[in-house]
Amino acid sequence: MFEIIFLAAVSLYFIQTVIFTIGLNKSLEKLPVKDLPFISVIVSARNEEDNILNCMTALDKLEYPEDRIEIIIVNDESEDETRNIIASYIKDKPKFVTIIPNKGEGHLKGKANAIDQAVKISKGEIILTTDADCLPNPQWVKTVVSYFSNDVAMVSGHTSQFERNSFEGMQSVDFIYLLSVAGGVMNLDKPMSCIGNNMSYRKSVYNEVGGYQSLKFSVTEDFALLMAIHKLGKYKIIHPTDPGMLVKSKPCKNIKSLYNQKKRWGVGGLQSELAGFTVMTLGWISNAGILLIPFFLSTESFYILLFKIATDYYFLNPVYRKLKMKLNLKHFLVFEIYFVIYVFVLPFIVLFNKKVSWKGREY
Repeated sequence: MFEIIFLAAVSLYFIQTVIFTIGLNKSLEKLPVKDLPFISVIVSARNEEDNILNCMTALDKLEYPEDRIEIIIVNDESEDETRNIIASYIKDKPKFVTIIPNKGEGHLKGKANAIDQAVKISKGEIILTTDADCLPNPQWVKTVVSYFSNDVAMVSGHTSQFERNSFEGMQSVDFIYLLSVAGGVMNLDKPMSCIGNNMSYRKSVYNEVGGYQSLKFSVTEDFALLMAIHKLGKYKIIHPTDPGMLVKSKPCKNIKSLYNQKKRWGVGGLQSELAGFTVMTLGWISNAGILLIPFFLSTESFYILLFKIATDYYFLNPVYRKLKMKLNLKHFLVFEIYFVIYVFVLPFIVLFNKKVSWKGREY
């Protein structure tokens, strides 16, 4: 009986993965880059003395006309040397601007408040956001802008992570996997997730939904904005699998910070629509079945497990190739173990405790 239920769950998981693949391979209009719009890149930095210099250096190398770009670095109440590092680096670079946000009003706080205040002073037609621990591709801005046809309001992209060992490698595979799932359904007009370190939107549409000031507070402010724009029902939201849009970020240093990251995402995911909960539920059932295999120890269940792993591999490998990356098999296998555990455990953690710790703040 177990094998039948497990097979049914993994079969549905396979069908779901095929749907993700169809979405990722959907043809997306890409405009010739002629009249480049003025754009604003926004980075919110809180206690990022170890990262902010590398991030600003990468942003300074973006291949975009100097008179068509501004880079706004928000020092979000940092208590370390972040402010001094920003001031020293940008003093002779006119395209950089730095601000310290005022205290947010009402529910507006944390990163959402920092970004909202940066958007208010921005001059760009298109807003791009990334994080202080990220290094965007030099072609990032130009590539992103090329996907903003007239009916597109938001464009999200893939983020990978540095992989110096298996702990970091599994996190990188996890990022690519989750963003590929999110991108697949997004391109089919069923957005369920995005990530703020590789996200862009029209300022006019941000203002149309009232910005973060008008949205209910969320620990995943990027997701809240995504869903608000989607609910307008007037614009396209897309996720190209384009190497020119790739951003690299630093992975979590240890289990504690990884736990806090996953919990924050889990709490934010409670605001998902039916499509998001369907994907999460099917993933949970499939991975719960894997954890039950030792109690049944049958040849059939072992073959079903291999089928599930193969499904993930043949979903991910083409994405890596499109992004001009190579999927490390060892890191992939470690990811499969890690993925089973956290997908099974996360709902229980979120169910019993929704308190989130992030960047020295509690929500």
